[in-house]
Amino acid sequence: MKLTSIMSMIIFLSLTITPQVNATIDTSRVLIELDIATEKFELELARDFPNVTIIERFDTLLQGLAIEGKATQLERIIQHKLVKQAYPIATYTVNPQHTELISVPTTSIKAADQDQYTGKGIKVGVIDTGIDYHHPDLAPNFKGGYDLVDFDDDPMETTANQGIPTLHGTHVAGIIAANGAFQGIAPDAELYGYRGLGPGGVGTTIQVIAALEKAVNDGMDIINLSLGNSVNGPDWPTSIAVNRAVEKGVSVVIANGNTGPDLWTVGSPATATEAISVGASTEIYTEPVLQAFPHDRSITLQPLTGSADWDLTRDYPVVDGGLGIDAIADATGKIVLFQRGEITFTEKMMVAEQANAEAVLIYNDSDEDIQAGIDYISDQPAAVINKEDGEWLLKQINDQGKIWLRTSFITHDNEIASFSSRGPVTTSWQIKPEIVAPGVDILSTIPEGYASLQGTSMAAPYVTGVLAVLKQAHPSWTPQQLKGALLTQAEHLAEQIPTEQGMGQVNLEAAIDTPIIIENPMANLGLIQDRKEVKTHHFTIENVSDQATSIRFERPSLKAGISWRFPSTIMIEPGQSKDLPVSVTLRPDQLEQGIHQDYLSLTIDNQHYQLPYLFINQTATYPKVAGFEIEPISANPDHYQCRLQLAETSDQIIIDVYDPFTYTHIGRVYEQEEAEAGMLEVQLDLSEYQNQVDYLFNVTVIKGDDVYYYQHNYYS
Repeated sequence: MKLTSIMSMIIFLSLTITPQVNATIDTSRVLIELDIATEKFELELARDFPNVTIIERFDTLLQGLAIEGKATQLERIIQHKLVKQAYPIATYTVNPQHTELISVPTTSIKAADQDQYTGKGIKVGVIDTGIDYHHPDLAPNFKGGYDLVDFDDDPMETTANQGIPTLHGTHVAGIIAANGAFQGIAPDAELYGYRGLGPGGVGTTIQVIAALEKAVNDGMDIINLSLGNSVNGPDWPTSIAVNRAVEKGVSVVIANGNTGPDLWTVGSPATATEAISVGASTEIYTEPVLQAFPHDRSITLQPLTGSADWDLTRDYPVVDGGLGIDAIADATGKIVLFQRGEITFTEKMMVAEQANAEAVLIYNDSDEDIQAGIDYISDQPAAVINKEDGEWLLKQINDQGKIWLRTSFITHDNEIASFSSRGPVTTSWQIKPEIVAPGVDILSTIPEGYASLQGTSMAAPYVTGVLAVLKQAHPSWTPQQLKGALLTQAEHLAEQIPTEQGMGQVNLEAAIDTPIIIENPMANLGLIQDRKEVKTHHFTIENVSDQATSIRFERPSLKAGISWRFPSTIMIEPGQSKDLPVSVTLRPDQLEQGIHQDYLSLTIDNQHYQLPYLFINQTATYPKVAGFEIEPISANPDHYQCRLQLAETSDQIIIDVYDPFTYTHIGRVYEQEEAEAGMLEVQLDLSEYQNQVDYLFNVTVIKGDDVYYYQHNYYS
């Protein structure tokens, strides 16, 4: 199997797990993508291969078949000239993993006063790692789905005896519609699971698209995708499939990604033009900080997962627990300081508990960041501190005999989580995310229990749940109206730029009661390159109240090189929509190169709205190439299908191949003048290099005097 022949779609989680995997291919099943309508190919298949079974058909968002048969038959089928590509179905075997779970939830996401609308009757599809539909909080609302990994009607999470076990989809589903001891945002919504990601949370482009198609054909009102890749461009296949799903009347909500805080980090399919792309916010939170006295030193804490909250209100002395290998003396009323290493965090905690310690600190033995936890639920507070602080505390203990620590608490405003991916999107230059929701320390269901996770994977289902409630409140609204209402009434977060928050934090109550809908509230003005350009954005505003509405724009402060033109104050009658063009004249030579983004102020009946705008002056530090993908063409040996995303139209693009070990230049396999922006898909002929099995592909992009290089290794 070619390791790079299938593009992986990795779930967005705050913790990355990379265990060893032994992969085998079940050659009796394969998914084929066709260059012809599915039903037409079926006729040939039935005639020439009567013993081959069709497991599943795809003809809405792609043309394809999942088939089962003897290996010799499948080999002949995938060589057919009408088969665009074949995707084997992989199975994995790993050592089972055990996790200690929280047995009882301590809180729910559903608001206490949110009783009028609960998402009742709304069908929500969760494309993810599957759903543990046996969970008592999910069983009441689970209605079915499909498994695009094993191609059956059982979209259960991967269990330990099947491969790397998963829990992500169950956590996502609980945020949306858990209905038990823990309640999600829309506790009466109907849940459907579409398992597009298999063991370890990994799937393929084709599996995700096929899952989208199944969900659309099953009549979902809303689809949640808490998954993605690193391709920052709107033309990737998954992004296009999402747009097609929305065109068919389905709202699609997608996690923006967890590779922030840099700009240009949003990946497909959150880059889809029609999707609701969601970033993660922190909400207002309180952070404990240790003060060492009489010294003027503050120590930052990283809570140990599984331990109790650090809520100490008294001052406590610190004692040295070493590595925790040996039992320690009675530590009643004291904080025990351990060094990381030799034994597990769990074992160190047990040593401290046996000594009756008040709390535990474990200092790192390196300068690298770590994610740490214990495998049971402890009543004792515990946290990790950095190496420098730990060694300093140990020195004070050795020099002075003891040191005291006081806990103080710092309250932080609601802000964008540092991990949340930022926009904009190359080529389309869209602002992403469009909205944000809580994504830090989110409690929800997992197989056999509950757990807190963080990531935009948790923020997206929060918005999906809100959308289900909004859909119940306004069943006749289109996906565009639902999205517009969410964005219109989002709460603008101060000090956050558009590419971090879009319109701001989701506000369910305000969206339900919104008097107006701005269907396109973010002005994506594009790339500016001429000496003088006039850009116009048309804001479409619909009055959904029973009162006439007054609308006026507030003129922003004057800036050199930017001149705005706004419509006069207007009235919109109930049930009416108005197109409001806003124009801006831009003079690039008077502006700095790069991203320009800010907000326009709109007043509607004394209510103020902040509408983001963005344009790129000439160029910016965006990735010129993204998502390089190479795979062998099954019907044409020694030929490879190559896909990549070009951020902008370029004077020339060149692809050379090298030996990945010696870096010897092998040959030039592609060259094109005036390459258009967007997804480039070409076939590469490597037949004259048959003695070479591994390659380093070097992509050269030339525009004017600028030259950009991108490398990709391919190993057989």
